[in-house]
Parts: sequence; C-alpha cells; structure tokens
Amino acid sequence: MANSIPTFNGKLRNHRLDVPKCIDRCSGITIFGRNLKSFVFSTDAATICNINADGVIAVYPFTPQPRIVHATITVADMPVFVGVGGGFTSGERSVQQAVEAENQGCYGVLLNAPVPPEVIGLIKQHVDIPVVCTIVSIKQDIDERIAAGADILNVSAASKTPEVVAAIRKKYPNIAIIATGGPTEESINATIDAGANVITYAPPGNGGLLKDIRESHRHRYGSFPLDSFRLVCFGFDLLFGFIRMFRFAYRMLSKCLNRAPFSVCTKGNSTVT
Repeated sequence: MANSIPTFNGKLRNHRLDVPKCIDRCSGITIFGRNLKSFVFSTDAATICNINADGVIAVYPFTPQPRIVHATITVADMPVFVGVGGGFTSGERSVQQAVEAENQGCYGVLLNAPVPPEVIGLIKQHVDIPVVCTIVSIKQDIDERIAAGADILNVSAASKTPEVVAAIRKKYPNIAIIATGGPTEESINATIDAGANVITYAPPGNGGLLKDIRESHRHRYGSFPLDSFRLVCFGFDLLFGFIRMFRFAYRMLSKCLNRAPFSVCTKGNSTVT
C-alpha cells in the first residue's frame, strides 16, 4: 500500500497561505505534547485564520496589551506565543503581562532584545510556560540570558541569522532555537542547516495578496489595469505627435515652393482655392 497522506481541501478554504514546504526539515520543538516546526509572524486575524503554520508569534510595535493577546488567541487554532515587552515595557509590567498571557492560554512569552537578565528571572518565577528571548547579534549577552532562565532563543539577525544560529548552536548544542527564515527557500534552508529548530515565517501583506485578485476582477469586467491604461494614453500621444509633425512638414514644404498652404473657403455659390 502506498505510504501517502490523505488530503482534504474545501472549495472555499482552498484559497489559503501555506508556509514553505522546506520548513518540514526542521526538528521542531515539542511544547506541551505538540511538535512545532513553523511559526507565522503576524497579528492579523485573517492571516492567522488562513495559514497552515504550527504556531503564531504575535509581536507588535506597541506596548503589550491583554486585549490583543485575547483577540489573537480567539482566532488562532494553533499555539500562540506573545510579546510581553523587554524594551520600553519592562520590569514588573512585563512580569504582569507574562502572567496574564499564561492565564489566557498562551504557549509561551517572548521578550525583546534589550530585556535585562533579572527580568527574565522574575518572569520564570511566575509562569510555567516557555520564556523566549530575542537575539539580534552574536555580541549580545547570550550567556547571561540562558543563565537567567531563558528556555528558547529567538534569533532575528536579518541576513546574518544563519551565522548567529551556527555560533549559538556550536556553544550550546541543546538549546532550543527559533529563527527567522528570510524570504527565500535558500535562506530558510541555510538557517535550518545552521541549527535552527523552528522557522518563523513572515507572510505577505493583505495589499499584495489582494493585488492579483483585483487584477483578475478588472480583466473580468473589461476595465483596464493601470499599466494598460498608461499604454493606451501613450499610443494616443504618439498618434497626435505624428499628426503635428505632418502638418509642420507640409507647411515648410509649401513655403519652399512659394505657395500658401492649401485652404478652401466658400463665398456664396463660388469656391476660392
């Protein structure tokens, strides 16, 4: 019997987002009995509801707010990790946010790169879910963060992510590592080969996803896309340009032949040329 996986897709839900298949190469991290290999980096409800990632990393450029945590958990049908500060929001407030996140059902909390090690220790004293610390450079105090109780390292070093992951993996063979995979399968594979256990995937925005749909709608109802409209306008400009050039050439030729440009006028019943 063929060792194939039965697959079912709905007529409506068949239009969805899929994380790159190469992420399956990851070992994953098992948290509360679930093996997670891919995280979607998003707080967009529509995206979270329509992607096949194993988990969600909900981090946003504002102070952590429990209502955002609640909204994310409500729409997600997979484990959610939420940001609880570490930069502008830190100290006791980060601890409170972490406790609230656990109470609402989060699988883990994530701290930004500037978080002091003592805050990591305080959070570990109050929650029973993994604490994830963000690493943006190999020059960070990684040793102190692990000593303070960081369970997972989240490497986000742009194009240097594979390099940073490899350095951490060499020094800490058993530490759990989440890492950004980059925009291509090549960059994702490089990050996995460097030693990442989980890949974070940043999906395209709604504007980009809607662009193709809107273009197909325009073609369907006979309206011109913007590029086609510009092309038609250019064609008309070119045509009128040729007409003006022809009129100018005719007048110049008439002057060379010492005769006035051809004209016709009508006076009564007679015609003068």
